[in-house]
Amino acid sequence: MNPLDPDTAFGTGNALALASWIALALSPPSRRWTTAVWAATGWWIPLALGVAYVALIVAHWGPGGFGSLAEVRQLFEQPGLLAAGWLHYLAFDLFVGTWIARQGAERRIPHVLLLPCFALTFMFGPAGLLAFAALTLAYRRTTP
Repeated sequence: MNPLDPDTAFGTGNALALASWIALALSPPSRRWTTAVWAATGWWIPLALGVAYVALIVAHWGPGGFGSLAEVRQLFEQPGLLAAGWLHYLAFDLFVGTWIARQGAERRIPHVLLLPCFALTFMFGPAGLLAFAALTLAYRRTTP
């Protein structure tokens, strides 16, 4: 199994991210293992995905760039760079999800109310962050 193979990186990254999101969802702040889960989902796993991202970029860099949409499309036509881009999403979304968990706990928002934010962040990134911002504002208004 070659970790720089785009399909291997994609599958491994997806499995790791899904397991991380499940752990995050099952770890409300009152649980004794929450600190360890937050360390894993907020640092170690995003960093591991980041290492894989950089390795894929180095191994598969080719034509294209970031100066126009056409150049970005040319980059993502290469499976290794497309897999790297996917790992980029997985790493940052998981990091943001853990930030949401920590902020929710700090604001004493019930964990169950954070679950839709986690799902949205996992599937649609910024939509989950927007949902958490709306939840924070709504929760602030309804609690003394």
